[in-house]
Amino acid sequence: MGAIGEFTPEKLIIGVLSTRLERHPELEKELLAVFGEIEAVFGPYPFSYTDYYVPEMGPDIQRMFYVCKDLVSPSMLSKIKRTTDSIEESFKEEGLRKINLDPGILSRDRFILATTKDRGHRIPLQDGIYGEVTLIYMNKGFQSLDWTYTDFKTEEYRNLLKEIRKSYLKQLREDSMKH
Repeated sequence: MGAIGEFTPEKLIIGVLSTRLERHPELEKELLAVFGEIEAVFGPYPFSYTDYYVPEMGPDIQRMFYVCKDLVSPSMLSKIKRTTDSIEESFKEEGLRKINLDPGILSRDRFILATTKDRGHRIPLQDGIYGEVTLIYMNKGFQSLDWTYTDFKTEEYRNLLKEIRKSYLKQLREDSMKH
């Protein structure tokens, strides 16, 4: 039997779908207040992989990624998702989302997204939140799975996450030297 230990902290990445880029300074202030310093921002990237969000958000959806400096315990993913859902609520216009937040955690070996939607490949975490292994790191890159969202299957997103992973591994090494 293996010994029970602490989880290795992981890199929090908040994916944002938005039709209101002009509200992102306000969003960034909110993310900073809740999750701490934002280490990097990537995007905007046009989001045209599905029409699923268009009825609520409107056309010309853009994707951005906010990378948080502080590492988090993977056990916090459910709480993080519930917090981002509350932030989303505060940005609604006439009851419709114009900003959609998708928190994920990146480790050495995988990228996990949090979701409220139950499917066979998703693991119940707590409080109605599920975790989905969206990408697995192997053979020197992120590999998609049958259920990986189309945008995360692109070379552009997988390479972006690979760069974030390099920074994360460096941060882990530096943190371990401090202790």
